[in-house]
Amino acid sequence: MSDAGGIGEAREAVAAAARRLGTEGLVLGTSGNASLRFGDLVAVTPTGAKLRELEPELVSVVDLDGELVEGSLAPTSELGLHLGIHAERGDGAVVHTHSPAATALSCVLTLLPVVHYEMLRFGGTVRVAPYATFGSRELAGAVHRALEGRTAALMANHGTVTVAADADSAVELALLLEWACDVYARASTIGEPATLNQEQLEDVVRQVAELRYGVTREAGS
Repeated sequence: MSDAGGIGEAREAVAAAARRLGTEGLVLGTSGNASLRFGDLVAVTPTGAKLRELEPELVSVVDLDGELVEGSLAPTSELGLHLGIHAERGDGAVVHTHSPAATALSCVLTLLPVVHYEMLRFGGTVRVAPYATFGSRELAGAVHRALEGRTAALMANHGTVTVAADADSAVELALLLEWACDVYARASTIGEPATLNQEQLEDVVRQVAELRYGVTREAGS
């Protein structure tokens, strides 16, 4: 996606991701944000916007220093969090939510263990970044550390962050994280949740490769 020709496409992708976060119940009102890097620019949700109703022309576009390039609205207060992740990872998308199950667990856990093999899509266990005030450098730094080698992190007493190659995939990971947190929370009301060990996870990786799990194909192929 080029800087010149990709602004419209990037704004549409971020707006679509924001609307889906709202309709899926991962954010409420103006909470949460999303961004997409393309080249040396980042399309990001504006501060104070209702994500469920966000239209592309309201999406802000900034450079990697956070200077506004396109749009009339100020970018999200969590811009530093997004720009730091984009600087470390290059092109891709970042989604931040306040989804209920994940936020609840962020208040009581320091690490979400692997309770289902689908969590391999996060890279394994999900770390909980220590609490810091929203929009602060301290919070951004804590989240960046929690994301090392991972595609998801929880933010203590705050919410979630997921990262992926594109905005739609980042939303999918946010949905998966909320589901995994809900599973863990439900299991915890019954007893101590069993977790998958390294050997079991390696078996899953081999099985996925052998069966081409998750790939649509013709029968018998």
